[in-house]
Amino acid sequence: MFTINDMPRQIDDHIIDELGRTCVSTLGHLRDHGFALGLQPNRRPLKFVGTAVTVRIPHLDSTAVHIAVDMLRPGDVLVVDQSGDQQRSCFGGLVSYTAKARGAAGAVIDGAVNDYDETLAYDFPVISRGFSPLTTRIGGIEGAINVPVSVAGAVVRPGDVVFADSDGAAFLTPEEAVGLGDLLKSKEDAEIPAREKISAGGLLAEFSGAAKHLP
Repeated sequence: MFTINDMPRQIDDHIIDELGRTCVSTLGHLRDHGFALGLQPNRRPLKFVGTAVTVRIPHLDSTAVHIAVDMLRPGDVLVVDQSGDQQRSCFGGLVSYTAKARGAAGAVIDGAVNDYDETLAYDFPVISRGFSPLTTRIGGIEGAINVPVSVAGAVVRPGDVVFADSDGAAFLTPEEAVGLGDLLKSKEDAEIPAREKISAGGLLAEFSGAAKHLP
């Protein structure tokens, strides 16, 4: 059985612009949930912000992935839940090529990917469990597109904001993302004078507040 829901509303460009100037790890200073823990980028440096188009597949059948990648719009991010299968790849060279051709911003795969050299040549950013020669098949068994999914411990809904860089990926609702880029940028900018003070002999522990916890 296949479920194919309508494509989600894409996130506003100002959210993309604001988050694109900041780091995912800065968000990690503020919250503990919504991160794709354990996933790694296929290359570094890497940076993308986009709209989640979600896919859930049974571990072996990637039919829904091939359907979903054809549906991608410029700025979308393909987010795939492989139902706990971390060893098979549902995302290889031709899928990567198609996503790139559709103008997708990137992909987050809770499983492995394959065709490393080919996908690298396409310069298409992917965050995944790693690489594997063992792949899924087109079985026509079941799958779901644009439904809530579970990716590396995070719940992702279609239309969520995918915020990714060389450290990994985080997922936010569009409402959570409003104004967040400016907040993160202000925290990053606050480190500029700290670096100047440290270069002049100042202490990191004084800037961070760690020093006040010493006896």
